[in-house]
Amino acid sequence: MPETSVSGRASRARTRRRESKSGIGLALAGGGPLGGIYEVGALLALADSLDGIDFTKLDAYVGVSSGGFVAAALANGISPAQMYRLFIEDGADAALKPEIFLRPAFGEFGRCLAALPGLMARATSQYLRDPFHRGVLESFATLAHAIPTGVFDNRAIDEFLSRLFAAPGRTNDFRKLPRKLFLVATNLDTGGPVVFGSREHAHVPISRAIEASSALPGLFPPVAIDGAHYVDGALNKTLHASVALDEGIALLLCINPLVPFDASSAQVQGRAPDRLNEGGLPLVLGQTFRAIIHSRMRVGMESYRARYPDAGIVLFEPDREDADMFFANIFSYSQRKRLCAIAFAKTRQSLAARAQSLAPVFATHGIGIRQDRLDDPRRRIHDALVDPRPLRAQPGRVTVKRTARELAHTLDQLERAVAAAR
Repeated sequence: MPETSVSGRASRARTRRRESKSGIGLALAGGGPLGGIYEVGALLALADSLDGIDFTKLDAYVGVSSGGFVAAALANGISPAQMYRLFIEDGADAALKPEIFLRPAFGEFGRCLAALPGLMARATSQYLRDPFHRGVLESFATLAHAIPTGVFDNRAIDEFLSRLFAAPGRTNDFRKLPRKLFLVATNLDTGGPVVFGSREHAHVPISRAIEASSALPGLFPPVAIDGAHYVDGALNKTLHASVALDEGIALLLCINPLVPFDASSAQVQGRAPDRLNEGGLPLVLGQTFRAIIHSRMRVGMESYRARYPDAGIVLFEPDREDADMFFANIFSYSQRKRLCAIAFAKTRQSLAARAQSLAPVFATHGIGIRQDRLDDPRRRIHDALVDPRPLRAQPGRVTVKRTARELAHTLDQLERAVAAAR
């Protein structure tokens, strides 16, 4: 199918905005597992502190990368409290375990091993044909094609979400959702954004769209859909809030979980352990990535307010001095719960500090601020976890036998690929 025409979609959207502007939307940025953890905590704080809003019944949701997990869950009627039990809570019954993101991409490794003999023969032939003018590095540069495009297998994400959305009352089909859901990925071949959930791409399963939107290059291989390959949607924009605003949304709540860490300010407050350059390459790369996407998001927010002057746009994000969020080990269950609690507390603080300016904006849309809860210093995240609705058809635990069968099947595939390469 042809990709969405950005200019054509924007033109149609402007026409819709002139005709009507109403409704409440939610835009969630990416940030890996840490981003999803923060967004669940922030949503719990907002759901607990605001009156007159149900986050499972908004008019439009936009998700990018890990924000797509949360947005799709909300659009399927899974509340923030239910998400906490699914994605955050520890114990044997936790549905979303950290290991789901760490399954090695054996299929990608096998493909590269199978291609290596042919690439080696071609490189050797190129060098021997003209060894004096063609250097070794130039001749053997073709071996770069044998480097895997991703370390981990993101198909596990698709499988998990397919089971989650197969429960009664949920759907894995954009067209069957009672509300609008948009998940943004980047077309690897064109470099442009693609909006799954739009008319041209509504046939793609929601779980597959999330897999594509969260395929961070280097960690996960590109995702093939309808002959094209897709990677993380954050490569183009951080929030893609305009997707919801083009639908005529009058109030858009935005959550951005990643901000650059201000080490100098944090050290003054006694909250930073060391300088970032002493933390090695991972910290340097992490800070660089955060600075780039946050700077781009700030530019985008200014653009949104200029292009959509009649829309209310409210952004929530962490403190730049928060060492806990920056130095977190996101694959620890105890850390996951603690970080979600931090997100809950920080969002409450932000809402309380801005209550006077936000109250009239929210009131226009029938939303009230529960000042009594914001003024309660003893209120914690567990106070917001009360949800009378049962969590239906939670994905069951994977048995030892099933795990052994999957491992044996994967090893067989790898063995066949190595044999073919030899």
